[in-house]
Amino acid sequence: MHFYIPMHSPITKEEIQAEQIVRNLEPFRNFLEVAAQSNSKIISYANIARNVNVGIKTVQSYFQILEDTLLGFLLQPFHLSIRKRQRQNPKFYFIDTGIARALSRTLTLDIKPHTSQYGDLFEQFIILEIYKRSNYKMNDYRFSYLRTKDNAEIDLIIERPDMPLALIEIKSSKHIDHTQLRTISRFRQDIAQCDAFCLSQDPIARTYNGIQILPWQQGLEALGL
Repeated sequence: MHFYIPMHSPITKEEIQAEQIVRNLEPFRNFLEVAAQSNSKIISYANIARNVNVGIKTVQSYFQILEDTLLGFLLQPFHLSIRKRQRQNPKFYFIDTGIARALSRTLTLDIKPHTSQYGDLFEQFIILEIYKRSNYKMNDYRFSYLRTKDNAEIDLIIERPDMPLALIEIKSSKHIDHTQLRTISRFRQDIAQCDAFCLSQDPIARTYNGIQILPWQQGLEALGL
């Protein structure tokens, strides 16, 4: 699968040196492994700081370095209020699943279908494809995730200029049934003026309760990507 490169200017050698990566190489190396182990999960800056034995602000600067060098990106929590959006912790995604697996020392492990690890990697793959293609097209989409206090979650929300919000549920399954759509159905009712999608490996495109169930390739086209 071809991956698109985000359309940003790469960071210069001088800027990297200014971030003091070289001077603090050992804790940064440790940080990379810990960050890879929590790839696509909500960041706990405090836990990572304890594991790496550095301060929370240093961990935050390390994540900023990964963003600046185009090795990954932060996925912010969704809220219509920017102020409230900033009060919650983001997720972090390395720009390629292979990078995260290599850094977490799991690259040589077999990934078996119908396992939670397979589902996690498929979800990461789809989110990365959406992110990269959006950057390539420079269409000003804004991405976020949504998780409630009772741990109900929407995998990805896309804010599209002059279009309804896109709520996206990602499933690795090859057959989607209504029981897998309970969460997105709930959010679709709660959020006014939104489009709901389920992207999966199910080859049959259809609509259920207003949710567009699409093969993931077709889903990317429906999202303008």
